[in-house]
Amino acid sequence: MPLDRGLAPSSSADRQVAEAAPLGIHRVERVELPFRAFTWPFAEQRRDEIAAHFAEQQKAKPKMWNGRVLFGRDPVIAEGCFRAACFETGFADFLAWRDWGFPDLSVFNGFGMGALRSRDGAFVLGEMAAHTANAGRLYFPAGTPDLNDLRDGALDMASSIRRELLEETGFGADDYQAAPGFDCIPAGPLIAFIQRFDVDLPGEALRARILDNLARQRQPELSDIRLVRSPADFTAAMPPFVTAYLAAHLG
Repeated sequence: MPLDRGLAPSSSADRQVAEAAPLGIHRVERVELPFRAFTWPFAEQRRDEIAAHFAEQQKAKPKMWNGRVLFGRDPVIAEGCFRAACFETGFADFLAWRDWGFPDLSVFNGFGMGALRSRDGAFVLGEMAAHTANAGRLYFPAGTPDLNDLRDGALDMASSIRRELLEETGFGADDYQAAPGFDCIPAGPLIAFIQRFDVDLPGEALRARILDNLARQRQPELSDIRLVRSPADFTAAMPPFVTAYLAAHLG
């Protein structure tokens, strides 16, 4: 069946209201995202506006760059599988689309997240650094997929998640036990694919190890690491797909 992603909010105030609404979680065993060449009308028709918007954003955050990212179209969930086509566009296109209230609902931003869980049940969230487009927000290690995540003509979401985990936390395949499947959580035109990774360390030791890794990075994407053990640890800096996942899995 086609995936119902709801209505995209048209203003910042509407977006805040929409983000507060309860979100559904779709449990899927597979994510299939074949690459299909596509010219995005929004990006083409508003090219000059997008360039001007990105230049303005770069004034405040000069370390942002307009790399190539992967977006999705035509999502369907059937028989335990999420299917959609993915296509290539610029980060500046994504930023304008997001900042202007998601004017084109025919596409979605799908991204993978690695939910590290400690031996004593704490989940790990990273605080985005000041130089990033989402400064101050609290996320599981994540990133918008790019061309490095293509394998055999398709976006490999599991590989994208593992890559982000390694880059942001220093944790590789030998450091965790990956749980099978994904929790697919649509939040308007954003779709999070969250996979759990169990680490045989207590929460504080897990946090300390990641902080040590960040301290050795020249320009880390994360400025701090938070542990979440219960809904009492939720804050407004956590996007709704993160709190929806945590509410379903804590305890």
